[in-house]
Amino acid sequence: MQSLAGPLPIFAGSEKKSGHAMETLRTMRLFAAVAHQGSLSAAGRQLGLSPASVSRQITALEEQLGARLLNRTSRSMTLTSTGETYLRHAEAILQQIEEMQVEVSQREQQPSGTIRVHSRLLVGTLVLVPNLPRFLQAHPAISVDLSMSNHAIDLAERNIDVDIRIGKLAESALVARRLAQSERVVCAAPSYLAGRPPITVPSDLAAHGCLTYRLSMGRTVWRFADSAGRTTEVPVTGALVTDNGPALHASALAGLGVVLMPDWSVREDIRAGRLVRLLPEYRASHLEFENGVFAVYQRSRHLSARVRVFIDFLVGLFREAERAEES
Repeated sequence: MQSLAGPLPIFAGSEKKSGHAMETLRTMRLFAAVAHQGSLSAAGRQLGLSPASVSRQITALEEQLGARLLNRTSRSMTLTSTGETYLRHAEAILQQIEEMQVEVSQREQQPSGTIRVHSRLLVGTLVLVPNLPRFLQAHPAISVDLSMSNHAIDLAERNIDVDIRIGKLAESALVARRLAQSERVVCAAPSYLAGRPPITVPSDLAAHGCLTYRLSMGRTVWRFADSAGRTTEVPVTGALVTDNGPALHASALAGLGVVLMPDWSVREDIRAGRLVRLLPEYRASHLEFENGVFAVYQRSRHLSARVRVFIDFLVGLFREAERAEES
């Protein structure tokens, strides 16, 4: 039987591997400092080491790798092509470790501070604002600075932490997390439908008052595709044209006409009977609403704890709505 007086071999091996890994990371940091400072002495001053110590460690690293990383003369020091490759990988590893440490540390802390949020009007009015009290009660050390508009904004210029967007995202350096898929559905209030001609095919909409979203100054056309992929275009008119999604929603609930809305925005109204879905066999399409709802934020070295919990909260809201519809 193995004696318990000393460490077990597996632990000893683990300690040795751990020590080697830590030494490798220290050497990576040292090499990165030398590369960025441009001299051994400057890197030594930054790290509290003598130039001789820095030189020995860099030489040892080159011997370990079997490759020259630096071109050194009495007047200059430059990276070799191998040195550039090593630096690129070393910095990526060091950044990942730093991000991991920050994230783990923040998970143990209470998120606090102000989150600056911009939202499109429809999702802000119908989803975010009604649920903000729940988020703020769960995180009393966080405050939210909320602005809403239907205009594209520059997150860096406006100092926005999270932008809630609807529709197809343009290519950018921003990070996007999908909150919900999005399709548009045709619906109307029971009070509007009572006593009016039935709507069984898209062309029936021509005889009805339709509430429309202004995308241009031209006529409004709703496009539909049936199960076979055949498309139909229907010019529609009605008592209200607006560029305000919440106004369309409120007007539909008031029985003012037929409306074409993102499914997530009317899901609860349809479930509760306040609105009736029409033409379920047809798929409505428009580029404005393709691809869904997204939380968009700037790419950075790490995501702050308050922004992380806010985005997680948004994801949870849409998942709750989807589960409620399925039940």
